[in-house]
Amino acid sequence: MIYYKSGSEFSVITRKELEFGVLTALKTLGQRTNVLVVPPDCTRFHSRAGDITSIIYSYYKEGVKDIMPALGTHSPLTQDQISLMFEDVPKELFRIHDWRNDVLTVGTVPGEYISEITEGRLDYQWPAQLNKLVYNGGHDLILSVGQVVPHEVVGMANYNKNLFIGTGGPEGINKSHFIGAVYGMERMMGKCDTPVRKLLNYASRSFISHLPVVYILTVIGRNETGQLVIRGLFIGDDEEVFKLASELSIKVNFIVLDRPLPKIVVYLDPSEYKSTWLGNKSIYRTRMAIADEGELIVIAPGVKEFGEDREIDRLIRKYGYCGTPSTLKAVKENADLTDNLSAAAHLIHGSSEGRFSITYCPGHLTHTEIESVGFRYGNPGEMMLKYNPTALREGFNKLPDGEEIYYISNPATGLWASGERLSN
Repeated sequence: MIYYKSGSEFSVITRKELEFGVLTALKTLGQRTNVLVVPPDCTRFHSRAGDITSIIYSYYKEGVKDIMPALGTHSPLTQDQISLMFEDVPKELFRIHDWRNDVLTVGTVPGEYISEITEGRLDYQWPAQLNKLVYNGGHDLILSVGQVVPHEVVGMANYNKNLFIGTGGPEGINKSHFIGAVYGMERMMGKCDTPVRKLLNYASRSFISHLPVVYILTVIGRNETGQLVIRGLFIGDDEEVFKLASELSIKVNFIVLDRPLPKIVVYLDPSEYKSTWLGNKSIYRTRMAIADEGELIVIAPGVKEFGEDREIDRLIRKYGYCGTPSTLKAVKENADLTDNLSAAAHLIHGSSEGRFSITYCPGHLTHTEIESVGFRYGNPGEMMLKYNPTALREGFNKLPDGEEIYYISNPATGLWASGERLSN
């Protein structure tokens, strides 16, 4: 059922209109006294989930018992991050999702179905895992909040991914990510009907249909001056709400260019991007726009590690971003990678497969560390001078020396592709 829908590729939904839409849906749902809110973490700050969570709390007050950010494998939010993103929401309501320990398996998707949706590439079973609080918390309303945008693992982000991945466990996260990597990232990005989404929808129908889950989904885009604005707000409890948001997101967030680009420069805000685990969105979201033999320059002043999880960081350092054949071979031959398939998927996603070069300019990783995982190293200070983020505008820029680049200030906001590559 759809409780509220509003937006178009030209709409600008104000804070007041956002509040009206959320409250309209909550009033339709009726009085609730044991509410769980599952927003994203600060890596999705621009989703406006922080504002939405604040609106939910202001409506239900003491009826909100728990707020559990959908961390997935990310680090827990700091107190400062909570204050920044979730203004006026009591910190004592926040719970930390421990993806390695605090989960349970609520059902198993059979291998026959995995084989069917992956065209025979994989046939393992998949455990649908959730945080214990989500499944056994006894809540009379679970509000899953987030942004729909093209995504490298599932095609289009959010909806039930926020639960099964955002509050999921090691095996569920590992195997779902590997399905996307083996099937092919470029076959899925910007599509809402993908193998991973089919997997998650199967789990929703089969294992959590009894839970009182309602999804609050935003679509965020840039206006004429380059500022991020809300283009759409969709609230509902079934797949239709995701389809509506996805249809709008494709119009708003999928930028199709008339030619492949020889050089793309991506800036990673240091307050948001601390690792290549997150920062490699710069690779995922631009790879279909980069020309053969082209260059991607990633200016990442806040990047200090490869993986936010200690074991994943170790695996990235050990195996590097060396392409699909090398990674699949390593999975077959090494138990540590076999047991961490999400890391293997990440290594595949973060490789250019030798088609273009990737120059990483991190603020806190050394020249040796960057080159050891397969990237070129760029000095962040020098690159910031040459490609000054404060002086560049979104899209095409011609520099004083005559060089033309395409600039992206936040890769999480969209997906870029050339028409030529899409047709191929």
